[in-house]
Formats: sequence, structure tokens, C-alpha cells
Amino acid sequence: MRLGSPALSVERMHLRRLAMFAEWDDESALERFLADDDLGRQLDSGWHVRLQYLRRYGQVAALAGLPVQAGRSDPQEPIVAVTLARLKVLELPRFLKWGRPVERLVAGHPGTTFATAAVRPPHTFSTFTIWRSVREMTDMVHGRSAVPQAHTHTVAMAEQHRRDFHHESTFMRFRPLSEHGTWEGRTLLP
Repeated sequence: MRLGSPALSVERMHLRRLAMFAEWDDESALERFLADDDLGRQLDSGWHVRLQYLRRYGQVAALAGLPVQAGRSDPQEPIVAVTLARLKVLELPRFLKWGRPVERLVAGHPGTTFATAAVRPPHTFSTFTIWRSVREMTDMVHGRSAVPQAHTHTVAMAEQHRRDFHHESTFMRFRPLSEHGTWEGRTLLP
């Protein structure tokens, strides 16, 4: 999904695109997958970013083995943020009310070089954003950006803490290591 676009639009939904998020034992295992596996060969012709896991906030059972913190980042370095959440279906109206403004904030933020999302019906959502710097991302999170509606994320998080939208959720940070291929004809890493 294209973050920030109208909720029910052709621009938003990209039904012919596949998003895959995976962990590899090492670089050679990934290279073998891309060269030898049928799905890997198809994915190799697309775009991907290789990442180093740094930390998480929250937890989902599927990623229970991830340590809370595996590394530190410099406030000036680029960062990739990934969220993964399993929505409580009855909370969908609240989630949309509070989440859509945050989505528009992130998608239009000058510190974001890329913002997308994926959904696995009925209730699993994930976002993937690339930021020019850790500082720009954390300033957005805490409402310190010099942009219209900068407070949007902090207000939505207060509502999330008041009554959780999700069964489980996590927010993860990654250091981008390398970019392969292009996304719609362009590279995305700063």
C-alpha cells in the first residue's frame, strides 16, 4: 500500500506486488536463495534492501527471539523503521481514525525517503519506512518536527496506550546496509 493515499483507491492498493521480510543466517544464504530458489529468482529481479537489526519496542510472538537491543545508531545516520501489528478487528474504526493522520504525516514528512505498508488479511499490518536520519524519525515520533500536524503521532500513541488497537505489535529499527535494484526506476536509500 502507498502510505498517505486515499483509503479506497487504485493508487493505494498494489495487489500485484509481494512484500517479503526475512531473516538470513548470513549473506551467502541469502545469495543462494536468490540464485537457486524459484521465488528467490523472481524476487531478485525486484528491489530489496539488506538491513542490520538494531532494536525493537513491543513484541510479536513470531519474532520473540529478537533481543530488545542488538546495536546502537548514530542520530545522523539513515534508518529503516518497520512496524508489525495484529489488529483487533473490532478496533478497526478507532485504528483508522487515529492511524490515517499518522500515515499522512509519515508519508509527507521531509525526513522520509520512502513509506509503504503491507497487509495480510484479515488483521496483520506492516509498515516500512526509510528515513534520512534517526533524529528526523525520532523527532517525528515525539512531535518535535517543524511540519504541520507534528503532534499527530504522539496523540495517536496516547490513544493506543489508552486502549490498545492490537493483539500484539512491534516497532523495529534497522540500519540499511545495501540496496539492490530500483523501486519504480529510482533508488531509495539516502
